[in-house]
Amino acid sequence: MISLTSPIETRAHNWSAGYKLSALAVTTIALFFVEHLLLHLAFLISVFILYVLPGKAFFIQGMKHLKILWPVVLIMAIWHGFTQEYQLGAMVIVRMISAVALANLVTMTTRLADMMDVAHFVAHPLRRFGLSSRALELSIALVIRMTPVLMSKGQTLSLAWRARTTKRAGWRIIIPFTVIALDDADHVAEALKARGGTHILEKK
Repeated sequence: MISLTSPIETRAHNWSAGYKLSALAVTTIALFFVEHLLLHLAFLISVFILYVLPGKAFFIQGMKHLKILWPVVLIMAIWHGFTQEYQLGAMVIVRMISAVALANLVTMTTRLADMMDVAHFVAHPLRRFGLSSRALELSIALVIRMTPVLMSKGQTLSLAWRARTTKRAGWRIIIPFTVIALDDADHVAEALKARGGTHILEKK
């Protein structure tokens, strides 16, 4: 399996994961207090500049991750066009793209091991209430690692559909994609069970 971390090394790869995630949280919250479209556009441009700085390959990789936003952007644009709230719609769309693009940038420049260290630090107090922090950390790691895998398999299904017909795949691949996702989840569950399940994590 692969992760969303970019293999292209940048200066941000060496920054503390905790600082990056904290800055992401503060910045995302701050965006909701900004009510001027021009300020949102300026911030969005600055985020995309951060994608450009490491080079063309890094920029292209980042844009590939963000292309899944376009259906959501289209739906939001149609809705706000229907309600005639053009400025509000533009501001909401730009804010969403900025927040997701910044989060994606943090993910691309943060190693999974560093992300797990932060998750361990944040979740550790839960042990006082009898909750399993190790299981939570494992769940986060699995989500991060399986997301690009499922995205890749979804794209493969779409290409297979296009090879058979000129019609758009759309909802038609939802059922086979769901079956694939459940099958992968079953394999992961069996692998965890063979290694002692989540209980063995508590002994480490």
